[in-house]
Amino acid sequence: MARPDKAAAVAEIAERFRSSKAAVLTEYRGLTVAQLTTLRRSIAANATYAVVKNTLTAIAAKEAGVAAFDGQLTGPSAIAFVTGDPVEAAKGLRDFARTNPALVIKSGVLDGNTLSADDIRKLADLESREVLLAKLAGAMKASMNNAAYLFVAPLAKAVRTVEALRQRLEDEAGGPAPSEPASETDQAAPEAATTEG
Repeated sequence: MARPDKAAAVAEIAERFRSSKAAVLTEYRGLTVAQLTTLRRSIAANATYAVVKNTLTAIAAKEAGVAAFDGQLTGPSAIAFVTGDPVEAAKGLRDFARTNPALVIKSGVLDGNTLSADDIRKLADLESREVLLAKLAGAMKASMNNAAYLFVAPLAKAVRTVEALRQRLEDEAGGPAPSEPASETDQAAPEAATTEG
């Protein structure tokens, strides 16, 4: 590769490091072109999988401030540059490696932090962002229902108490409790009618 081409390749890889949320270094020795294509498709929603030249990648990583791959760029290397959900990308790589043991996850970087292969497996075991958001929404809804109950329960108790008192008054009076006492004019009207007749 000519020197200008190498410089351009280094600049491109360095930019991919900078623009990615995470990057996972793998060794793909023994995988066929068809298997690599399957892997690329399986993680395409969250990452791009690129075969890289070790020397150029080491230079690009240094330029981008990525130290996670120091001393690990040996053998046939490829990097998953994660632009989507890092958990989903890690799951895709882990699941592919389970059925294709020739894919070896070596290390990674997430938000500037170095990840070991075990860290990436742990990341893959986490629930996706969507599942976590759904659980959070469910917890918030349950909290709101509990809060509503806390406000409504005392009011309902007060209504039951008033109903019990009204029933007790009715029982003691031998019938429905009078709603309002009759006014003096209502009581005087029948007497006036009897005197005139």
